[in-house]
Amino acid sequence: MSGHSKWSTIKREKGAKDAKRGAVFTRIGNLIAIAARSGTDPTMNSTLAMAIETAKQANMPAANIQRAIDRVADKNAAQLEEATYEAMGPGGVAIIIETATDNKNRTFPDVRSALTKNGGRIADAGSVTFQFTRKGVIRVAASGEDALLTILDAGAEDATEEDGEIIVYTEQKELAKVRQAIIDSGLSVQEAELQYVPNGSVVIDDPETAKKVFRILDVLDDIDDVTNVHTNADIVVDPAE
Repeated sequence: MSGHSKWSTIKREKGAKDAKRGAVFTRIGNLIAIAARSGTDPTMNSTLAMAIETAKQANMPAANIQRAIDRVADKNAAQLEEATYEAMGPGGVAIIIETATDNKNRTFPDVRSALTKNGGRIADAGSVTFQFTRKGVIRVAASGEDALLTILDAGAEDATEEDGEIIVYTEQKELAKVRQAIIDSGLSVQEAELQYVPNGSVVIDDPETAKKVFRILDVLDDIDDVTNVHTNADIVVDPAE
């Protein structure tokens, strides 16, 4: 499957830096609050359990996690809405921007401005999403054929080894089940979430174009209300070259 280019690695590294300054906590807190709408008990709500796991991996304080869960019952708290925007970026790459916001009238202009100022544009609804498939994606800290076979036996649809870890793909409804089966097998799950996985990639091998693509993805990812950014860009060159 496509989708794990240099941007995937950079986004994880960026997330770790953001966590140090607390910027990522707002984003994860929004994900937890939305997941908690389906039930505040993580043992009965696998989506909430995965969001809490993500929070713990980012070293989010337990009090922050509980506050995000409690937001569901707080009638005075601004209610969050999920909104997804489709866009085109430099080099003809497709971009999907997922957000969680208490004010779409703030979020949409922020997203549109980030795009237009960096060589992109909002796309018509449906003109981008058909290029992607919604999948469960799990990162496992393992390598080797034995680990791959164990993961496939756990019910994964596909799995590939990249940079010393295994990227696992599942049907979206099977994400929680496969994640738990992998954990039960003794392997370490680093991350598990739903993503828009591109059906094909746009290869970016020009350093200047790569720089522009990285820039627009980075700016979008820095918007507080943005929870995830997906692209079909396969950036195979270092923009610094």
